[in-house]
Amino acid sequence: RYFLVGSNPAETKYRVLKIDRTEPKDLVIIDDKHVYTQQEVRELLGRLDLGNRTKIGQKGSSGLSRAVSAFGVVGFVRFLEGYYIVLITKRRKMADIGGHAIYKIEDTNMIYIPNDSVRVTHPDEARYLRVFQNVDLSSNFYFSYSYDLSHSLQYNLTVLRMPLETLKTETTQTRQESFDIFEDEGLATQAGSGVFGICSKPYEKYVWNGKLLEAVKNTVHRDWLLHIIHGFCGQSKLSIYGRPIYVTLIARRSSKFAGTRFLKRGANCEGDVANEVETEQILYDASVMSFSAGSYSSYVQVRGSVPLYWSQDISTMMPKPPITLDQADPYAHVAALHFDQMLQRFGSPIIILNLVKEREKRKHERILSEELVAAVTYLNQFLPPEHAIIYIPWDMAKYTKSKLCNVLDRLNVIAESVVKKTGFFVNRPDSYCSILRPDEKWNELGGYVVPTGRLQTGVLRTNCVDCLDRTNTAQFMVGKCALAYQLYSLGLIDKPNLQFDTDAVRLFEELYEDHGDTLSLQYGGSQLVHRVKTYRKIAPWTQHSKDIMQTLSRYYSNAFSDADRQESINLFLGVFKPTEGKPHLWELPTDFYLHHKNTLSLLQTRRSYTYWWTTGVLKHLPLPFDEVICAENRRKLIVKKFHKYEEEIDIHNEFFRPYELSCFDETFCLAMTNSTRDFMPKNVGIDPSPFTVRKPDETGKSVLGNKSNREEAVLQRKTAASAPPPPSEEAVSSSSEDDSGTDKEDEGTVSQRSTPVKVTDTGDNAKITETVAQSTKDVYGVNLSDVPSEDDLTIYARFVQLGQSQHKPDKSSQQFCSKHHLDKVINLIPISSFSQDNIYEVQPPRVDRKSIEIFHAQIQAGRGNMQPLGKDDFLMYREYIRNRYM
Repeated sequence: RYFLVGSNPAETKYRVLKIDRTEPKDLVIIDDKHVYTQQEVRELLGRLDLGNRTKIGQKGSSGLSRAVSAFGVVGFVRFLEGYYIVLITKRRKMADIGGHAIYKIEDTNMIYIPNDSVRVTHPDEARYLRVFQNVDLSSNFYFSYSYDLSHSLQYNLTVLRMPLETLKTETTQTRQESFDIFEDEGLATQAGSGVFGICSKPYEKYVWNGKLLEAVKNTVHRDWLLHIIHGFCGQSKLSIYGRPIYVTLIARRSSKFAGTRFLKRGANCEGDVANEVETEQILYDASVMSFSAGSYSSYVQVRGSVPLYWSQDISTMMPKPPITLDQADPYAHVAALHFDQMLQRFGSPIIILNLVKEREKRKHERILSEELVAAVTYLNQFLPPEHAIIYIPWDMAKYTKSKLCNVLDRLNVIAESVVKKTGFFVNRPDSYCSILRPDEKWNELGGYVVPTGRLQTGVLRTNCVDCLDRTNTAQFMVGKCALAYQLYSLGLIDKPNLQFDTDAVRLFEELYEDHGDTLSLQYGGSQLVHRVKTYRKIAPWTQHSKDIMQTLSRYYSNAFSDADRQESINLFLGVFKPTEGKPHLWELPTDFYLHHKNTLSLLQTRRSYTYWWTTGVLKHLPLPFDEVICAENRRKLIVKKFHKYEEEIDIHNEFFRPYELSCFDETFCLAMTNSTRDFMPKNVGIDPSPFTVRKPDETGKSVLGNKSNREEAVLQRKTAASAPPPPSEEAVSSSSEDDSGTDKEDEGTVSQRSTPVKVTDTGDNAKITETVAQSTKDVYGVNLSDVPSEDDLTIYARFVQLGQSQHKPDKSSQQFCSKHHLDKVINLIPISSFSQDNIYEVQPPRVDRKSIEIFHAQIQAGRGNMQPLGKDDFLMYREYIRNRYM
């Protein structure tokens, strides 16, 4: 047998899974329902060790040995022999949202479960194993123990706001249906001392190990199930006068109809499109990390292939193979299924930004535009006009070639109109300052306003042909516009506008470029060819040669390695299941039949051509159906009640880990990209605001040095993380964290201040001094002499002695000093407004009557009681107007 022992992060609660190794082809797992303490699990493992030794008392032939230490279970997979278990053996912290850590998988381990004695070998097993391992789990797969990464922040926090009465009924139902001892532990609490924890079912579309967990999801406790997403995750710190604001970018790649560039185009019969990625930018004030007390904001946008039946034939070996429409779809059946999914998840309006070419000598990309316009026009006939799909065609390539038009200015206009229509999510009501100083743009903002803040309704869906270069730039511009609104809603800027060449936008642009490069590598096989700088026309000449290399790399990847990658993805996602007696994966001429279910069997139900949406969706628009409180959505939730002092919901211990030895080098908030350290000029000590426009030669990046240093900084951010804690003495094989109840309502307000200190070894100190140290001339405008004179040093020494004697608590020594002792010492007269001012006592200065009257008048003005203006006031105001405007 294998024993899988999982613990919570504090290693105080344990669960045990028993995996039978005597079955050659079946998976037999027994979940021990009991929750063990550290002492109990130690005794259990001791008994197992003792009972399985060959001779009693003989230590050499131990019956129990640790096979592997891991951080979670990815899943179980079977090809033609027995099952394998896939474990995460290395992880790296990539982001932090409200105290919930998001990790990147760094390394995995596949262990064959059946014993060698019962193993039935198959000649093709090794090849299937190689194909499966071709999906590199250590590249851009992410997971979190306590935060649902498959849903947006808006969904996760909307679920948290569910009314208390609903939760109470849900808890009773859970209790009746549950046979788990641990489930009921928190319920027998006194009235009023309970906290409700809500765990929602993940959104299957963005979960990449759904099929790998299918074999065990109904037999093991949900804490063992770790759902992983594929895409991108990056986080940077925007420091606004020392106030830490975390900017996070999370991209979720769809696991439906997933694949590589030329092999997956358009949509399948279920409305899932190729290269579909949901990008969410989250902004929050890191000084308060609790979801209930902190300030959080997010904005979501989507990219995906044109939702039609189309493809490109790569057998021609052309850089741009011709686009062909594979099936006629006069009633826009596929597009209807796709937009129905979007209405359920995002609400209305759905805005399509189509960036493909409109004017071409030979009809190529325009084929897609014409078909998409026809589909959208057809579907809009049946939708109410206020919820119609908005279609924006814009030939980005044509405008890029034009010398008269600035591409990004035009994109900015589109971005403003889009964000105004959809709004964005923020979990707090509008600031009082936005009422005092109303902004025209803010008042026109769409979305859905609720007492607790704002909700994003609808989404922007951007596409070009590949959904890579043009799409990433367009998404960056929309994200930049939304970021301005997000910062304004949190009261951090006075107007919802952000300029290029500011530290904040540079930091955001770098995040988006990493995001674009990563998604481009996954789908196209190379990094981005055209970047934001290319469209701004400020890219250096060396960039053109790099662009050519990326184009060649993309072409090579598409021609030679994409087919193997596609096979691996099909096997990993369970689209193809190896079966004895049927053709192998590498023998199939095409995978078309695997992705289009209607080719293998006729669908029983036919959808209406006119009422093309799911029942109930229209009733709740513009709100997304998935976020509405109804019976169908409540079935997706698991509600559990905790005692408010229970360890499982103690977010302070969870985040700060007081039971572990931690050091600054491994502190995540110090390792991530920081606007002050990485972008703020080091030689200009004028304005530290990240919203000040800088000259290109003033940036922190140029001071940091050449490209190698910049790449080093990017690499550091990409791999920024805290190292995993050392394994404990017990046989702990998986850290399956008992933190199933997600974000709790009654979390305490926990302060998390990021300390701008970096403890490094001597090798790094020289580098840091070189970049951070500034001359006194730069800072103060004067040069200090190298060595002070002897007279100055003597005066300074006397001054220090005087200060020491002044601040001694023993007053008798001061009385002993007579006047003639101090004749030769310089008398230092205090220039403070405080008459008595030292470290022991302070006497506040007296305030004259006029100052008190001015202060009271100011207080009254704040309450709306204005004082009548006198003659002097009128004269002063008239003088001001004359000087200001005349």
